[in-house]
Amino acid sequence: MKIIQSFWQRALQYKPDKTDIDIILKGVGIVILFGYFFYDSITACFILSPILILYYVTEKNKKNKKRIMTIGLQFKDLLMSVITAQRAGYSVENAFIDSKKEMELMHGKNSIICAELDIIIKGLANNLTLEELLFDFGVRSKNDDIIEFAEIFAIAKRSGGNMTEIMNRSASIIGKRLETQGEIEILISAKKGEAKIMEAIPFFIIAYIGFTSEGYFDSMYHNAAGIAIMSVCLVIYIVAHLMFEKITAIEI
Repeated sequence: MKIIQSFWQRALQYKPDKTDIDIILKGVGIVILFGYFFYDSITACFILSPILILYYVTEKNKKNKKRIMTIGLQFKDLLMSVITAQRAGYSVENAFIDSKKEMELMHGKNSIICAELDIIIKGLANNLTLEELLFDFGVRSKNDDIIEFAEIFAIAKRSGGNMTEIMNRSASIIGKRLETQGEIEILISAKKGEAKIMEAIPFFIIAYIGFTSEGYFDSMYHNAAGIAIMSVCLVIYIVAHLMFEKITAIEI
């Protein structure tokens, strides 16, 4: 009972952003497309509505992965800025504060890294430790590189390690990992494009035949045998799409 109450509380508090609205609208379009082409029925659109949830979850995960990658790239630039400030004689805390200006020039005032730096700067002003704030940043961003860096940073600070060298090495590792991930994305982007074309072809074929040969698909709609056959085709189509997404979801 508590789980159900918690779910509804979260649902009522949820406020979709522009990205969520875009995903939902695209998902609704896909459900309508499936309902029309596979069943030629408005009722089918309501029955197929769970597909909207599946689409939303998969697309949201993709957006989150892109966001995590963007945060990683911006964090690498932040570390390089902090290293430069430290070599100029700043303490590590002041180096993070001073790097805000450079991050605004590089990524814009509304960037993720600038928003996170605001939180770090406010935290330092309230006597929170930098290692705590960095770890909190990593947890909120769900970026493993930042979490690992925060842990190493905390240990090095307690043991009096060379902070500049540690940050330089961390920035290099993050940069190489993101560079490799980017190269993989470039290599599979062509295949993703081919897959999207292949996924669209069945709809073009059905639409073309439907318009040029009226009544050709009538036997596939509004009867038990036709609904069963089209349902099997729909399941195969969705499974093939999910398999391709799984194959191309390569992470470093």
